[in-house]
Amino acid sequence: MRRPRLPAWLPLDPYVLALLATVGLAALLPARGAGATVADGAATAAVALLFFLYGARLSTREALDGLRHWRLHLTVLACTFVLFPLLGLAARFLVPGLLTQPLYSGLLFLCLVPSTIQSSIAFTSIARGNVPAAICAGSFSSLAGILLTPLLAAALLGNDAGGFSLDSLLKIVLQLLLPFLLGQGLRRWVGGFLTRNKKVLGYVDRGSILLVVYAAFSAGMAAGVWHQVSLPRLGALMAVEAVLLAVMLLATWYGAARLGFGRADRVAIQFAGSKKSLAAGLPMASVLFGAQASLAVLPLMLFHQMQLMVCAVLARRRARDPEAVLRDQLDAHRVVEVSPGVQPPAAQGR
Repeated sequence: MRRPRLPAWLPLDPYVLALLATVGLAALLPARGAGATVADGAATAAVALLFFLYGARLSTREALDGLRHWRLHLTVLACTFVLFPLLGLAARFLVPGLLTQPLYSGLLFLCLVPSTIQSSIAFTSIARGNVPAAICAGSFSSLAGILLTPLLAAALLGNDAGGFSLDSLLKIVLQLLLPFLLGQGLRRWVGGFLTRNKKVLGYVDRGSILLVVYAAFSAGMAAGVWHQVSLPRLGALMAVEAVLLAVMLLATWYGAARLGFGRADRVAIQFAGSKKSLAAGLPMASVLFGAQASLAVLPLMLFHQMQLMVCAVLARRRARDPEAVLRDQLDAHRVVEVSPGVQPPAAQGR
């Protein structure tokens, strides 16, 4: 199987440019009145479609097989919903010196969001890690986050998550969990089509997130929340997030080693346990924060780009680990041995 490749130098992701363009569009032409209602409805439908596709793509057999690796999944969940929130709470002392209260609330919300699925899988594959474990870990984290993220937000954010209630929890479950389960139920009939059209459906994934960004930032513009942010505060926020990402990358890698995991599993734990999902976080923020959602998701959007850039470089370095290179050589040697009529490389030159 050919492994995904990233460019030798890492330019700004075109998708990030699309995100920035969407924010700019919301700033210049925000949806208002009936347009805002239409935009919110379209964003809700798009996110439901997104999680339906997640459910339809996940093999039920892979999910059941992944349950056998329960120690790895518990480790990823602990990183995502225990260690991350603790670090977020520890950053409270940065208010008001470095961060404003709204930016800190967004940073803490970032720490409560579930892990990613797609990028965890991609980077684990590039780094020659345990890809099936990354698939299951990201999926389990997303499902757990549907319940854990709003509950943690209610407990830790308090009045800042003003939109939280049993009704908002029900909205999140209906918007995310129900479509995921429906996708799982229909996978038998639609799985083949989704596999054959991965590229096209990738645009659906990203387009869904862009719709949510436009709706959230339009609401923010209408409410005037952007007057609360200055460039020095944004710079401070990015510095804090860089430290947060570095701590999580180190903790997941060396912590997994202390727990006795092998290299392939450590790779999966590092890339699944250090990431946060923009796709899951955006709709949750829209429900929990209301008009303040655009400011609340700003830390998540910045962290999203940062984690992609750093993990892309890290994944290529992990792929050059001596243990990974040796494993690939052994795999290639086994293929040569079991292939009929193929001589070992040493014999072919005689």
